[in-house]
Amino acid sequence: MAVEINRRAALAFLGLGAAAPAFAQTPTRYGGVVAFKHGVASGDPLADRVILWTRITPAEATTGEIAYRWRITPTGKPNLFRRVKTLSGEGVTSAARDFTVKVDVAGLKPGTEYSYEFEANGVVSRNGWVRTLPVGKTADVVLAVASCSLHPNGYFHAYSAISALPRVDAVLHLGDYIYEYGGPGSYGMDSKVAWHRAHEPNHEIVTLADYRTRHAQYKADVQLQAAHARAAWIVVWDDHETANDSFMSGAQNHTPIDEGPWNERKAAAIKAYFEWMPIREPEGGGFAINRTFHFGDLMSLMMLETRLTARDQQLSYDRDLNGMDGKPDLPAFRKKLADPYRRMMGEAQEAWLASELRASVAAGRTWQVLGNEVVMARLNIPSPRKEMGDAAYAKALAASPDAARKRVARLDEFGRLNLPYGLDMWDGYPADRERVYAGIKAAGARAIVLSGDSHAFWVNELFDDKGARAAVEFGTTGITSPGGGDALRAFPIGDLFASANREVLFSDQAAKGFILLTLTPTQARADLVAVSNITEPTFETRVVKTYRVTPEAGGVSAPVEGQA
Repeated sequence: MAVEINRRAALAFLGLGAAAPAFAQTPTRYGGVVAFKHGVASGDPLADRVILWTRITPAEATTGEIAYRWRITPTGKPNLFRRVKTLSGEGVTSAARDFTVKVDVAGLKPGTEYSYEFEANGVVSRNGWVRTLPVGKTADVVLAVASCSLHPNGYFHAYSAISALPRVDAVLHLGDYIYEYGGPGSYGMDSKVAWHRAHEPNHEIVTLADYRTRHAQYKADVQLQAAHARAAWIVVWDDHETANDSFMSGAQNHTPIDEGPWNERKAAAIKAYFEWMPIREPEGGGFAINRTFHFGDLMSLMMLETRLTARDQQLSYDRDLNGMDGKPDLPAFRKKLADPYRRMMGEAQEAWLASELRASVAAGRTWQVLGNEVVMARLNIPSPRKEMGDAAYAKALAASPDAARKRVARLDEFGRLNLPYGLDMWDGYPADRERVYAGIKAAGARAIVLSGDSHAFWVNELFDDKGARAAVEFGTTGITSPGGGDALRAFPIGDLFASANREVLFSDQAAKGFILLTLTPTQARADLVAVSNITEPTFETRVVKTYRVTPEAGGVSAPVEGQA
């Protein structure tokens, strides 16, 4: 049986969080040359406080502490009746937290834009900007929604596009901020820009030092730095911040005999994540980063955690589909899939979500938005031959390389069995999904689900088992991570999903970009924004599609396509 240990116990076990001896000497102070090579960031904004983050890089190795100061100032101009008040503070960082800095600044004014900076040893960082959350009547909120940035596969142009937006109140990052893969031939290394964007270290990351180095590489990217400096980020991890297809007690991409105990790797990965990301950490430690943000009377944002706190191991077609005779045993597989005791989110978070939904509706907020790592809609595998017809299918197959043909053949085989596309998605945990829908319906919530992970744009209607609409879903594509349309260029993969699935209104399986979500009291508008390329130094942006939904009594309307 897998044994769960909490974060504090795990870090102590690893020697990462041990208490200081009773008569420890005063730490030395490093006074040498420093630099702010990884930019600045802010996160988890509330009406009166925000997390500020940076990393101070010493010019040479040191065991000493580095002192720093921070400053945050309203951007509005002073006048006779209003003074601009700068808040400031100081602290120290050290190798114990990889020389990262994270400050939870309180005493701020709601709905106010601030600029901030850090200083250490006479060196001043770049400026960043952040807006605190509004209170009371709120006319609109603008959010950029991002996910899945694979460094070797391409330039982070979508982050540049976010940094250039005329307005963005917060950036939601739904996971796969980094990837754990590495080394020649690994994921993304076939890109034409991978030769100078290869992962550091040049191997799969396992140790605390590995995860720290990988975070540092990503944060050194100037396009990512610009997006962090532009606005506060609200983040959640998905699987690749630890390992592919991770769950509470393991991961697909983790072999204990080769890579050690899963709990040690998980603790190291999350320690590095908490050091390097502008996120407010759970009190008492642990992995429960589900939390709520209220944007005035307009919207509540509930960020879910569906990886490390409760998720049971995913089912696998290779492991679980076939019977003793080696042939698919569909009744047995569907019984496993429907098991109500298989969890993705867990009882505690499920109860928390239901309570937050009720409270938001009772407070009169128009929208209840779920920040969610993986796609929630029912996505059955499409049969390309069935959806396209024999002639079009044969023509596309003839135009495809061998690797694509094998993938299409597998799609066709499984599509005819009426099986879910993603067992790592909510489709792999249908009973848990129904409990989420029940909480939405019981609260009378006007729910919008925002999802990442899939490297594709999605516009979905979410229906419960009785056929009633529970919510709508906007899934964002990857910043650079490859999608199904990249591998199967001759096939209209997005159209196949839409034609084979009631819940899918639109999907683009090749675009790279982000969603710009604009919420008002009368509508929510999702602009699916794509960049023109990820392998050339210059790029352009375009809106692939725009969809709108409106708040209705006890729910939301169906998404309607419109103009940007």
